[in-house]
Amino acid sequence: MSQDIRNLEPKVLWNKFADLNAVPRPSKKEERVIEFMKNFGNSLGLETFEDDIRNVIIRKPATPGMENRKPIVLQGHLDMVHQKNNDTEFDFLTQGIDMYVDGDWVRAKGTTLGADNGLGVAAIMAVLESKDIPHPAIDALFTIDEETGMTGALNLKGGILQGEILLNLDTEEDDEIDIGCAGGIDVTATRTYHEEETPEGSVGYTITVKGLNGGHSGMDIHKGLGNANKIMNRLLFDGFENFGLQIAEINGGSLRNAIPRESVAKVIVAGMYDEAFVFDMQEIINDIKTEFKTTEPNLTIEIVKSDLPAKVMDLGVQEGLLRSIYAAHNGVYRMSADMADLVETSNNIARVVVKDGQISIQNLTRSSVESSKMDLANGLRSAYELFGCEVEFGGSYPGWTPNVNSEILKVLVDIYEKQNGTKPNVVACHAGLECGILGTNYPGMDMISFGPTIHGAHSPDERASIKSSQKFWKFFLEILANIPVKN
Repeated sequence: MSQDIRNLEPKVLWNKFADLNAVPRPSKKEERVIEFMKNFGNSLGLETFEDDIRNVIIRKPATPGMENRKPIVLQGHLDMVHQKNNDTEFDFLTQGIDMYVDGDWVRAKGTTLGADNGLGVAAIMAVLESKDIPHPAIDALFTIDEETGMTGALNLKGGILQGEILLNLDTEEDDEIDIGCAGGIDVTATRTYHEEETPEGSVGYTITVKGLNGGHSGMDIHKGLGNANKIMNRLLFDGFENFGLQIAEINGGSLRNAIPRESVAKVIVAGMYDEAFVFDMQEIINDIKTEFKTTEPNLTIEIVKSDLPAKVMDLGVQEGLLRSIYAAHNGVYRMSADMADLVETSNNIARVVVKDGQISIQNLTRSSVESSKMDLANGLRSAYELFGCEVEFGGSYPGWTPNVNSEILKVLVDIYEKQNGTKPNVVACHAGLECGILGTNYPGMDMISFGPTIHGAHSPDERASIKSSQKFWKFFLEILANIPVKN
């Protein structure tokens, strides 16, 4: 890691971020970062404990003169999305993130940066450690597994937190104040299939889709980015329809909350169609690249001869698979009728795996309207069940209903306007913030979300703005100093 990171301003924020990023913390593998955070709290002499699900809570009393202010909860999640480029050698279970400065941006070398939500966590750590930052009584809540199930927030029991106001530091545009977010549900389709012996006279090919931007399947879903699973399915469908292509394997996408950047398929065609197949595929590739030339300028699709696989998928099941993925909705399903430019409902076909007689298709469906979420989920279920899949709904979590009359919202808007000379954008987002979930067990808590500018979250292009972090830090400190007095 470049020492330049630790010399950035505000140093207290970037040093805590550097300390955190030295600890491996992929989702569902947070054991080391939990111990790191507990050791941090204990080293400060603060009350520090885990709850039953292993969220970490650290309590700090109000600074002198702030005892009459409402107690607050400062909240961020400990885990990070683990994504890397294909050509990057990196082990998220053992290595810390390798960061560097690129102009106004902090980036990681070939991997996700972990600024989502590491910068928010680092800001909370800096306040806990401080001796000169005025603040009311604090419950610092560090949740686990936000990125792959929100199990930390879902399993946080009522009665643990003592705050009346919650500041969630997980928003990714510094001119936005979030007062609402989408809920989500996992839609997973599975089935088995019969494998056949590869016919004699066949030719093997490997098809690779790569170079896509990827990104956050909530915050970036409206940008018209390419989905590697959808693009691959289009290629396979055409090859099957015109040349009898048969599939041996598909491995597409990675995480449910990341727009898939890459997909690889191993296929066969009859030798008699060899040249015609390659020619036809190249025409389709050119069409696809033309369609995505603006949003995906680095898209690469390769078709190369490879070893002949021993077995391939039964043609009847294969046809059902390709048609169902073609029919399954991906991307924006409905825009909000109540808030301008807000995606209401969407789906991300995140992961497609076909191998050894097993099919798995993983989707993450999001919506700020529960009925719309289930409408789309049922549409996906129907598409997959029509070709014989078992479909499971899991990991459902609620959205966060906006409260335009929030007391803490008024505080943030006034401070932002005084500091920047313009009004902030008060928004609801299509990502899955934890506020809605936490609100189920803490229904009277006033909640708000804000943070520094982070682009490319959930992809190896993730980057955090240095200038924005300074703006965020100044904003954060002023908020802490102006928490309303107790009623």
